[in-house]
Amino acid sequence: MRILMYGWEFPPANSGGLGVACYGLSRGLVQEGADIVFVLPRRCPVAQNGARVVFADTTREVLTDEQTRLLLSGYASQEQTDFLQKSSSRGAAYGASLFDEVLRYAARSSDVALREGADIIHAHDWLSYPAGMAAKKALGVPLVAHVHATEFDRTGFGIPDQRVYDIERAGMHAADMVVAVSEYTKGVIVEKYGIAPEKVMVLHNGIDADDTAVASAVESDMKRLKESGWGVVLFVGRLTIQKGPDYFLATARKVLEHKPKTLFVVSGSGDMARQMIDTGAYHGLGDKILYTGFVRGKELARLYKTADLVVMPSVSEPFGIVPLEALLNGIPVLISKQSGVAEVVPNALKADFWDVDDMAHKIISVLEYPALKKTLAEQGGKDARSQAWRKVARSCIMVYEKVRNVFNVSHV
Repeated sequence: MRILMYGWEFPPANSGGLGVACYGLSRGLVQEGADIVFVLPRRCPVAQNGARVVFADTTREVLTDEQTRLLLSGYASQEQTDFLQKSSSRGAAYGASLFDEVLRYAARSSDVALREGADIIHAHDWLSYPAGMAAKKALGVPLVAHVHATEFDRTGFGIPDQRVYDIERAGMHAADMVVAVSEYTKGVIVEKYGIAPEKVMVLHNGIDADDTAVASAVESDMKRLKESGWGVVLFVGRLTIQKGPDYFLATARKVLEHKPKTLFVVSGSGDMARQMIDTGAYHGLGDKILYTGFVRGKELARLYKTADLVVMPSVSEPFGIVPLEALLNGIPVLISKQSGVAEVVPNALKADFWDVDDMAHKIISVLEYPALKKTLAEQGGKDARSQAWRKVARSCIMVYEKVRNVFNVSHV
């Protein structure tokens, strides 16, 4: 079975969990015998996982690290898009906006589809839906729309960007099957996009044991802090309203009232970075909060290894791979009840994202009771290891078989 996958990012050219999920799922599918051709909008460095990666652009220009970070993040502002145009040796090779880039990707997808051929088209998130729809039209094969996050999640259930919403809705309605990363996300799809429940299949994200980022040594200064009795609480994610970094900061203030020897580490970048720094400074927390910026690989592993607890206070999290990464690294987690990963990790502390008192109490408990920390880490680690990508891939193949049967019956 040949699967033509359309995605917007792929490690190492990824800004977060979407690329990680695409990498893990496609690798699992290859291990299960599927022929995966993964289509990206632009030429960029990619990690090898057994899938064949092709590019929809017709140029030979390879994105620089900075161009990759901005364009493939899916969160490029108009100013960043202007930067891409100016920094490109070909100038007009980039659209005037992110939406122009999405349409440019879609316009080229038919040629890729006709060249590669496929039994199934699989498109990941709104940035790739127009490309997937064009490929379906070109080949006359079924389309699977994979929903990793909706515009409602990204805005913290505020006012969605109507242009993004319209693309999401069109993609889901054009698809022969919609895959949601959690029951939580399925509910949003049914309620907000008018998709019939029977058309939506839930496929939780996964992680593999060899995805554990291994660090050879703990940073010496962090190690000295811990040896002198300090606790370390870690946040990993985009600094944007969806991820709840402001609630993490409010929780930190509560914890520090009772446990002043606690360091809060924030790993990530985003539009709320300046706001968080200013708010922390205003409340006199500048020496208790460490901002690392966006890190990955061994640097991220060192952060995991030094932490006593990883906190994910997302306002709306369709899934959330960070808790699985933390658990594989032996670190317990406190996660938002408003997250999909809560469905597959029973051995985690859970709280409503807005209940900073409850989160503070749970953080203090982990810092004060080593036995609780050890139990949560051990049992949560078992939960994480049971969510292997290859197991997820088997379920995905069942989705493919079902959608092909439905598609064939409807086109008889």
